[in-house]
Amino acid sequence: MTDTGDRSQSASGEAVASNSDAGPVEEINGATGPVSGAASDRPNPNPHSEQPDGTQPKKRRRRRRRRKGAQKTGDGAASASTPPLETTPKSEPRPQQQAQPHQTSGSREPQVYAAIDLGTNNCRLLVAKRSREGFRVIDAYSRIVRLGEGLAANGRLSEEAMDRALAALKICAEKMKRRGVTRARSIATEACRTAENGPGFVERVKRETGIELDIVSTADEAQLAVGGCAPLLDPGHAAALVFDIGGGSTELMWVHHEGKPKPEVLDWTSLPCGVVTLAETYGGDTVSPDLYAEMVADVSARLSLFKQRLAERECLDERFHLLGTSGTVTTIAGVHLGLKRYDRSKVDGAWVDLSDVAGVTKTLLGMSLSERAAHSCVGQERADLVLAGCAILEAIAAAWPAERLRVADRGLREGILFSLMEADQTRGQGGRRRRRRRRRKPKSNQTASPAEGQSRV
Repeated sequence: MTDTGDRSQSASGEAVASNSDAGPVEEINGATGPVSGAASDRPNPNPHSEQPDGTQPKKRRRRRRRRKGAQKTGDGAASASTPPLETTPKSEPRPQQQAQPHQTSGSREPQVYAAIDLGTNNCRLLVAKRSREGFRVIDAYSRIVRLGEGLAANGRLSEEAMDRALAALKICAEKMKRRGVTRARSIATEACRTAENGPGFVERVKRETGIELDIVSTADEAQLAVGGCAPLLDPGHAAALVFDIGGGSTELMWVHHEGKPKPEVLDWTSLPCGVVTLAETYGGDTVSPDLYAEMVADVSARLSLFKQRLAERECLDERFHLLGTSGTVTTIAGVHLGLKRYDRSKVDGAWVDLSDVAGVTKTLLGMSLSERAAHSCVGQERADLVLAGCAILEAIAAAWPAERLRVADRGLREGILFSLMEADQTRGQGGRRRRRRRRRKPKSNQTASPAEGQSRV
């Protein structure tokens, strides 16, 4: 889960769950084209063939006689009601033919996809349509709700936090309905996973907004994060350590992508430690260098088992880079670039040297809470959390030294969209393959029984 929230709602565009949100959600079947006609409708490859003696088969003669009789009895009525260019009245379509075919990117009305990520700190929505490059964003929304506020101390979601999240989700439901969303998935992460009243909150969300939240596992969360950031994996490196610093947890994935059509997650872990929980434990308003060092040491100790496991598996590669998706890394990139106003187009995909990350951290440590809040790339809502995120990032960089960090202003929502679109495309390809297999003729050395022949026709 991304900690302080990305700001990709301003992006103009450029990635199987069945949970559906508000608005009309279409059931998807495997068909990708019109329903095939009955086998008897297939044209005869040689309809005018005759017997060797010049006579036609008996069945064909009977059909011709019936056709002539029907023309004599109904000729007058038919000629008065049938359009001139049609010699046969149209029959009513069969019920299965009335089903809408599966929509693809080539359809006149393409699918409208939506993804909701309700994290410990943020509620985010992305609405998109498929495009040649991946997808095109048509609407987005992001609001800091701090759903996990006080969770570490009480083990429950507070009423105030749930009300804030519900208000944001109602806006998401309205946007989805207005955009005509047809395919959606909505997930909840660490706060709802660990809270005693998390399942009850999910039921309340469904009752009041119509949105069905799926409380995902840490494994699903890690996979979605990798899927959303996959386009930013550098082909010049063999592997990458992808990490998502969230509000209540931090996911790390060792990904190998050299010579592979899709990146492969060799190992991963999830730490029950994010910017909200760390700031609530150590404090986020006033952070001294000593307090900051304690936060770094805490996270480093949590990372030690995963570091040892990667070393034992020998999956470390010298040619790797760091790839971070979170509000922490986007904030650091914005400060490093000296942006007077956050600009996603300049931050997403940017490379930052680890020495520059350390410089930004030192600058933020020297600021007061009000000074951090006044910074255009930090803001009031992130001011008390950003140094906790810096401590997590510093511990990661110390455990896996790399020259540079690539910044991703993308993550779980993009991973959800890619997974929905890929699932639809796979269904469509599977349907076409099944139809081709049914039409395949038997081999010459095989003799089909009459029953088999009828089933193939």
